[in-house]
Amino acid sequence: MFDLQKVYQKQLNRQDFKKLSEFIYTNFGIQIKDSKKIMLQSRLHKRLKALEINDFSEYVKFLFSPAGKDEIIHMIDVVSTNKTDFFREASHFDFITDKILPQMTNNRHLKIWSSACSSGEEVYTLAIMMEEFNLGIKNLNYNILGTDISTRILEKANNAIYPIKLIENIPLNLKRKYFLKSKDKKNVRVVPNLRKKTNFRRLNLMDTFYSVPHDFDIIFCRNVLIYFDRETQKTVIAKLLDRLKKGGFLFLGHSESIAGYNFDLNQLQTTIFQKK
Repeated sequence: MFDLQKVYQKQLNRQDFKKLSEFIYTNFGIQIKDSKKIMLQSRLHKRLKALEINDFSEYVKFLFSPAGKDEIIHMIDVVSTNKTDFFREASHFDFITDKILPQMTNNRHLKIWSSACSSGEEVYTLAIMMEEFNLGIKNLNYNILGTDISTRILEKANNAIYPIKLIENIPLNLKRKYFLKSKDKKNVRVVPNLRKKTNFRRLNLMDTFYSVPHDFDIIFCRNVLIYFDRETQKTVIAKLLDRLKKGGFLFLGHSESIAGYNFDLNQLQTTIFQKK
């Protein structure tokens, strides 16, 4: 019989933690060290509750059974970290506006990929940036693809509804142009013309093959490499570069580095690179 209170009293034993952490690393590249055992246990409580499973050993057994195939996606949804903000690391958007876009010819169709887009704030920031740039040029077409490992978080990105507090630091003129307030004024939604320029789909950066085009002008891969070891980082970056046009631009997070890797890139700034 399912007992929710008992579930929260259960502990993830060492053997089950080892099975889960090794599986997550092998299939998704995410390292979960021993020090993160309590974190993993806490996040998986949600799945035990949803499935009405009483303990972690029973859950692990189910996860690795044929019947648990669909549960793997739900499991990684709660395990993966999804932290992002509008205009996060704003210098990157300034660089695109000041250095990259002015070089683009009129009637050019720009393709941008946010490869670990989380709940969509990065994608919609890019769209706002493009719209503002186009106030002067008006004919630089674009589309933005957002991908993430979490189906739960991609649903939020698609819906484009956010608590109003998340846009409090955005300039007032941009708020008025690109966000619609809910009736209770607790949430906002990105305006339809921006949503039409975006597309979201699930993608695991650990996949052998990426089901995305090979001709992106700009690729963002920010604040996700920190969860991978060096060898996995190298593999992921190589696959991203395969999807980047010659002369295209790669943006990494402020705490990430690919120093020591022999990629065919020119480093323009600390975390900004151009494919040779």
